Amino acid sequence: MAKLRNIMLLCLCALMAVPALRADHLTIIAVNDTHSQIDPASDGKGGVARRRAIYDKLRAQNPNTVLIHAGDAVQGTLFFSLYRGEVEYALMDTLGYDAIILGNHEFDNGMEELAAHYRDVDAVKISTNYDFSATPLDGLFQPYWVKAVGDKRVAFFGINVNPEGLISGSNCENLRYLDAPDVADATARYLKEVQHVDYAIMVSHIGYSSYEPSEPNDTLIIGNSHYIDMVISSHSHTTIKPGGGMDRISNADGKMIPIGQNGKSGKLVATYDLDLESGDIVYNHITVDESWDEAASRYTAMNTWLNNYRHGVDSIMNNPVATSTRFMKNSSDAIQNWVSDATMEIITEVSGIKNIDCAIMNKGGIRTDMPKGTVTEGLIGSMFPFDNRFVVLEMPGTELIESLKLMCGRGGDAVSKELKATYNKKGELVKATIKGKKIDPNKTYIVATIDYLANGGDYMTPMTRCKRLFTDSQKYGNHILEYVKRLEAAGKKIEAKDEVRIKEL
Repeated sequence: MAKLRNIMLLCLCALMAVPALRADHLTIIAVNDTHSQIDPASDGKGGVARRRAIYDKLRAQNPNTVLIHAGDAVQGTLFFSLYRGEVEYALMDTLGYDAIILGNHEFDNGMEELAAHYRDVDAVKISTNYDFSATPLDGLFQPYWVKAVGDKRVAFFGINVNPEGLISGSNCENLRYLDAPDVADATARYLKEVQHVDYAIMVSHIGYSSYEPSEPNDTLIIGNSHYIDMVISSHSHTTIKPGGGMDRISNADGKMIPIGQNGKSGKLVATYDLDLESGDIVYNHITVDESWDEAASRYTAMNTWLNNYRHGVDSIMNNPVATSTRFMKNSSDAIQNWVSDATMEIITEVSGIKNIDCAIMNKGGIRTDMPKGTVTEGLIGSMFPFDNRFVVLEMPGTELIESLKLMCGRGGDAVSKELKATYNKKGELVKATIKGKKIDPNKTYIVATIDYLANGGDYMTPMTRCKRLFTDSQKYGNHILEYVKRLEAAGKKIEAKDEVRIKEL
């Protein structure tokens, strides 16, 4: 693997126009959920070269600076699909991260591959509530990291998400999870009372809010905390606007604790100016946009190295395969409807099972937007990057109803046109029908889905109790690609309706 290391900082003097901060301030730079967004996204925001220019400018303004990545550095573009982390992990040291924590997507290719990459990353790797002792990652992580600035000590510790129901079991085998709420404030207390640090900062990948209602989140942990001074948040893709009301949460003692998060895809960089004497923290955002292009262009060695990988990505991204009648955001009902309906058609064909009642997909599996007009092979690969397979389940009505209850509790999922459900404001299932008939607890249904859900992903435990009638041998993204090619060959376009199939009353 070509490893980009130790690229000299060029022309920093041209970047720096602001006087240095005082020595009694620590600048904390943080990003989260950058999801392999190496180049700017379709909206023109983001890009690693621009982020590097921002990091370098801030470091020059204040030598007392630390740079943190709060997890999910990978998965989301073809750079990861094609090169399996080779690009993102090599860039960790090039961009100068001081400390990093794990997101759930770091596990997507398994712990063996992750360990192979992490052995070459110099940044401090922090995990406080994962026990890796029986895994390939053993010895690569430490529970906390302390940064000394003059006579002050600032500690960073990492709180990770519960892998159960979120990470494929085969990709985190023998990983022991320690309950986040139990570990978080206890660690902060230990750091202050035993290690005598002045500030304890939680770097979290559990989310500002919970995707699954039974799982903890950052606001809950802060609300029960006595010792945590600040939280660098991630995982929920929340954009916490500085001064917008979400960026301060009362702890158990009534103290307002700062918390920040930057959405996703590296389009924003967070800064926290910590006054080491008073403890005051000023949180801000920097937009990663074209205003940084001139500075970013000066990283000649890094950009030349990246061009080797861009060539492979561009060759696929520029290959047209289909046409879409409209723009569809990846979180929209329209694209979820289209994927679920296509799933029904594809699985019926590849499985040979003709009596499939409905399809259930996870909306989180659709990673990018569908544009209006030309759709390329690379876009389809980016939309469906995961190594999932289609499966067909034989589901008792009781298990199907239980699955729908879970989906309603988190605001729905992607389902085919045969299935309709309604839920109340408490997230409780009110009514569910298939082909207009109420789902019968005593009847057995044939359901198309993917192995991620069938294995209990997205907390779909009821599916794990169902008999499998069919499991496909190839990635479902490949089937979607062939499906849209057939549409194009038949003179048809990608079309979808905005129908809400699982809706709140």
